[in-house]
Parts: sequence; C-alpha cells; structure tokens
Amino acid sequence: MSALTRADATAASAPGRTPPSAPRRWLPLVAGVGYFAAVLVAAGTSPLDVARYAGYVLLALLLPGTLVYRALRGRPHTLVEDVVLGTAVGLALELPAWTLAALLDLRDWLWLWPLAVVVPFAAVPRLRRHWLVRDYARTAPVGWSWSVAGAVAFFTTYLSYTFLERNPVLPTSEGTRQYLDLAYQLSLAGEAKHQFPIHVPQVAGEPLYYHWFGYVHMAAISLIGHVDLTVVALRLAVPGLCAGAILLTAVLGWRVSGRPYVGAGAAALFFVIGETNYTHPVSMPFGTQASFVIWHGMSMIYSWVLLIALIVPLVELVDRRPDRPVPPMGLPGAFVLATLLMFASSGAKASSVPVVAAALALTALVLLVARRRIPWPVVGAGLVAGAAQLFATVVLFRFQAYGVETGWLSGLEPYWARPADRPDWVQPLVVLGVVAAFLINMQLRVAGVVPLLRLRRGRLDPSQLFLLAGAVAGPGFYLVLAQPGGGNQYFTRTGFAFAVVISAWGYALVFERARLDAREKAWLGGLALALGVVLTMIQIRYAGPSPQVVTAFDPLVPLLRWSAGLLAVGLLAAALWRPARRAVPALAGRGGLAALTAVLVVGAPGLVMDMYKSVQSPNGGAYANVPMPRSRIEAARWTRDHSSPRDVVATNVHCLQVIRGWCDARSFWLSAYSERRVLVEGWGFAPRVAAQGSYTPFWDQDLLRRNDAAFTEPTADGLRELRDRDGVRWLVVDRTIGAESPELRTLATLRYDAGRMAVYELP
Repeated sequence: MSALTRADATAASAPGRTPPSAPRRWLPLVAGVGYFAAVLVAAGTSPLDVARYAGYVLLALLLPGTLVYRALRGRPHTLVEDVVLGTAVGLALELPAWTLAALLDLRDWLWLWPLAVVVPFAAVPRLRRHWLVRDYARTAPVGWSWSVAGAVAFFTTYLSYTFLERNPVLPTSEGTRQYLDLAYQLSLAGEAKHQFPIHVPQVAGEPLYYHWFGYVHMAAISLIGHVDLTVVALRLAVPGLCAGAILLTAVLGWRVSGRPYVGAGAAALFFVIGETNYTHPVSMPFGTQASFVIWHGMSMIYSWVLLIALIVPLVELVDRRPDRPVPPMGLPGAFVLATLLMFASSGAKASSVPVVAAALALTALVLLVARRRIPWPVVGAGLVAGAAQLFATVVLFRFQAYGVETGWLSGLEPYWARPADRPDWVQPLVVLGVVAAFLINMQLRVAGVVPLLRLRRGRLDPSQLFLLAGAVAGPGFYLVLAQPGGGNQYFTRTGFAFAVVISAWGYALVFERARLDAREKAWLGGLALALGVVLTMIQIRYAGPSPQVVTAFDPLVPLLRWSAGLLAVGLLAAALWRPARRAVPALAGRGGLAALTAVLVVGAPGLVMDMYKSVQSPNGGAYANVPMPRSRIEAARWTRDHSSPRDVVATNVHCLQVIRGWCDARSFWLSAYSERRVLVEGWGFAPRVAAQGSYTPFWDQDLLRRNDAAFTEPTADGLRELRDRDGVRWLVVDRTIGAESPELRTLATLRYDAGRMAVYELP
C-alpha cells in the first residue's frame, strides 16, 4: 500500500474525538432547512406549498429510495449518505412509477407508488432491518455539516437574487416579462402531468424526441404534492434539486476519498465558486453562467443530481481494492444502482451518458494497459452505459441529433477568426489567448488536479483515474462537437460533476502536507474569505461591460487582462514568500497551499457578480426576456380550469415577433399555463425544425391555414373538422394579434371575454 493510500485509510479510520451531542449534530440540518424554507416563503411561495413539497420529498423520494439504497449498498457508511443517495434513488424510481401510472391513466393515484417499496420492506423479514440502521461506520463531522449547509444557503440565496425574485409565479401586469424558456419548460411539465406519450405541447400530435425526464419530476411534484404546476416550476423544483446536488457532491467526495472535507470542498467548488470573469454585466464567452444554465433549462440540474449519484456505484465498480477507506459495495448492488441511475440519466440530459461512457472507456483502457488484464466490472459498466445510450438514441430521441455534429474546436475557433489586417506573428498568440481564456473562464476551479497528479506521481488509484477521465471527457466533447446555439457547452458542465471532486481531492492532499494547526487553519480560511471579498469588490468597482467588438477576440480581452494582473501579483507574492519564510518560519512548506487556495478562490466573484447583475436588470439579466401579459395567462388558466386534459386548444397566436414577414415561432404561453395541447402554437422548438432555427416556416401549411381560418373566416364545416379530426374544443383569441370574425359568435359559444382575450367553446 502506498504512503498516500495509507494516509487515506488513516484519515478515515483514526479514532475521532468525543462525538458531538445530538443538538449540535442536528443544528446544521435544522438551520439549513429553515433558511431554505424562509427564502422560498420570502419569494412569495405559500408556506402550505412548501410543506406539501417537503412531504413529497420525504414520503415519495427519501423514504422509498433510502430503503432500496440500503438494501443494495452493503455495509453502511453514514446516515447522511443513506438519506442523500437514497433520495436520488427515489428520484430514479419515480420514472418507472410515473410511466406505469401514465400507461394505465392512473396519474391521480401516483401518490401511492411508494407503497410498492414500503410494503415489501415491511412484510419481508430480511428487508425489515433496513428500516433502522445503527452500525454506521462514521458520523458526519459538525464542521462538514455546517460547510455543506452554508453552501446550500449561499446557492439558495443566489437563486433568490437571479431567479426567484425576478420571475413572479404569475404575471402581475400587462408589462410583465419572463425569460423565454420558462414557459416552454412549464408546457413540458404540463404535458407530462396529463399526457402519454409525451408530445410537443405547442403542436398537438407532434412527437417530442427530447430529454424530458426532468419534466416528469415536476409533474410528479404537482400530482403527488397537490401543488400548482407554476409554483413547482418557478419556485420549488430548481432550488430543491440544487440543494440535493450540493448534498450529493459532498457525500460523493467523502465516499470516494475517505475524507469528509473533500466532499465539502467539492460542493464549494461546484456551487460557490463560479466561472472566472471580469465584466459587468457578466459576459458568457464559452457558455452560460452557472445559475442561468440551471434555471433557464432545469434539465441540467436534474441531470446533475442523477449523475452525481451515478458516479458513486461506478466508482465502486471501477475501484475494487479491498483497502479502500470506505466500506465497499457488493458488485451486484453496485451494478443494480448503476443501471437504475444510468437509464434515468439517459433521458435527463443528452450530455450525461456520453461523458460517463467515455470516462469508463478511458479508465478501462488505462487499467488494461497497467494491469494487463481485462477490468470486467468496468467493462460491464460500459455495457450498461452503451445500452442506456442506445435506449436514449432509439426510444427517446428517435435518432434526432438537434444539429449536433463533429466540429473540432467549434467553441473556440470563432474567437481567433483572423481579420485581414492581423500580422502573421500575432495569430498564434491570439490562438493561445483564446485557449487560455477558456481554461481560466471554465476550468480554473479544477486546478487541484495538478498537485494531485504531482503528488501521486501520475500513479492514480482507479477511482481517481475515473474521476479524472470524466473531468477530461466533458470539455473533450465540447471541443470536438458543434451544435447550433452552443448546446455543446453542456458536455463541459457534465464534466464538472467529476472535476470538482478530483480537484478538491488534490487540494486536500496539499492541505494535509501543510500540517496546519487549528489556529493556522482559521487563518487560512479567513484569508481565503478576505481574498474572495477583495476580488469581488474590485470587480464591482472597476469591471465594465464587454468592449465594443472590433475583432472576435475582443470580448476575451478583459478576462485576459484581469488574469495577467492577478498573475503578476501572484509572481510578486511568490518572490516575497522566500524572505517572508525567514521572518515567519510557520510559512515554510505552506507556499503551495497558499498558491492553490488563491487560484481556486479567483472564481469567487463569479456568482456574486451574477447576483449583482440580476439586481440591476430585469429577469436575472436573461437575454431572451419576452412579454408575458397578465391577460394572456388569466385566459390560459381559465381554459385549464374549465376544460378536460384531453381537449385540444387552438389559438391565433403563433409568433413571439414578426420581423420582415418572418415569424419567430417561439410562443409557448398558452400550452404552458393552460396545461393543454395546442393545435398550432409556436413550433420553433419542435425537434424537426429546432436545428434550423425558430424562423423556419411551419411544415404543415394546410393545418396552419385551417387553424387560422377558425378565427378569421370561420365556417360550420371548418369548425366541425377541427373538432372531429383534430380534437379541438376551445379557441383562445388574442385580439391584439387580430380580432375574431363576428361570425364566430354564431358558430361557437363565447365562454370568456376579458377585452383583449376571449375563449370560445366549440359545440
């Protein structure tokens, strides 16, 4: 056993101090949950809805998932691990439960699905022992608990500033604006709540080939918790998933390394340290800012929850060493957990399984070369990943690629596009600058990998190798694939789930070598906090907007200048460190720790600057900030309340805007807030045209003509055809788009009239 491996085992098994009292152990949980709930209530969420959501999490996720996880995981490690990973397992089990309820049209009975787990675990003697477990190997350190609770509190505050406070649950006036994708997400959740199979809600009958599992989760919250879907989408689901991801990251880091604070550090790197930038408002050169990518498309955070949980059993399959510092899982249990979470991940986000599969393939190759024998558990996990990807490609996506294609360096190449007057000798420097900007902006929090590789002398444990492979695979896919709209960025963010853990592990090794006493640890933490505050204050005071673009490289210049200035300060500090060691002997052997701490803290202003931007701009600074008039939403919700989920609605609104006669077909409000399929609303996100852009004409012009004629030139035969052939029962008119024909009042029943909006029922 290597010296560092022995240190790992010692860190996990050394006798601890006297365990803290129960109140001290549970206080971080109470404080964290209390703060989380208070933020939701302050954002206008009903306390009753918060309580219902808590009941859903406890009874429909945590309870069944924890029982199943305990039955599969083998020897227990910690209570927090059982509960947190169990909740993720419950999230995965929710998918087949919903599928069965939807197939049988028993969605109103979905709240009973946990009984499928609870009853066997109560009735079968061998399973009853999983209700109460006493022989845990470890108790969560109080410092770890407070660190994780602090990360949850920070990120919940961040979401409050950037998302919750910027987006009312329902529009409050005719001038309310909302980020474009929020209505689309809400429409998919409504589709999952009422329909099966899942179709594009804006074009009734058009199949949806997409990663839609996250919207099943939102639908399940509404169905089981009896919470209005708008509250789920705009208040509960995203903060809850973020809190879960933070807890899972902390548990993952602890379990794979045997060090609790690797988990706490990984959670901080993931959800406290942001992208490194130096503009205000925050620019997004290589992908959207952290919070924005989470709430503008909740599939990312939903996929992270499942992916982080998936890494746990995969590490168990990759690393079968008997001397690991954490009780190992048995192979059968690890395979079952990996399979369940892998297939759940396949429909959570299209980027998840490819990154996992690449990480497993690279790990298997290195282990094969190093050990000269086939690592069969890794190969087995790879086959599971291949099966999950095949399932997603064939069943969920139906080979729809959404424009993804090979495009080497497509995310970087535009920035080094060469203007005619740029000298030859400058172009290589520009290319290097673009690469440096990408690494600084998106990958600086991964800096802990460097000392880990140095201290391990390249001889990584299988678990470390797998995490490193995942950290490389994510940005690797970003660099070799292209997708319209920059969708390849999600591969980089998928890699974050691996990268933050291996980076925090490297930091822990450097931290342990420094051998700080309690007082020195406090000094280090205080100085790191002070550095983060100073860097943030500098950016608030001096950072300005992105420069006027003359060349494609110009948006990166502020970041590179800021980085060059920090590098100069760092080099000066390094030069002064040697004489300082003579004056302060305690600094000896701590220079590497100080430097690594400073590098990791450089990204600290990112999320704070994002909050600062959000306070000063509407809707969190979202770029596609579109009108969401109160009158439209009231008409849509009236339609929801007075119609059957099987009814189809028709409308005269299709375009977000019309530019030079071209329709921007991204209108989603009616399907979102009515929770009904619309015959033809906005088709811009339909799979068959998504890669071509939202100005693509509708593919069925005859259907569009018949839809519009119902409002402008209605006839009894035309309305009858819409009702009998297309299932249309309701017509929703926005008179600012075009007043309906007077003939419509004689052919259909006017059921709702609010001036701007009207709703007719077909006979």
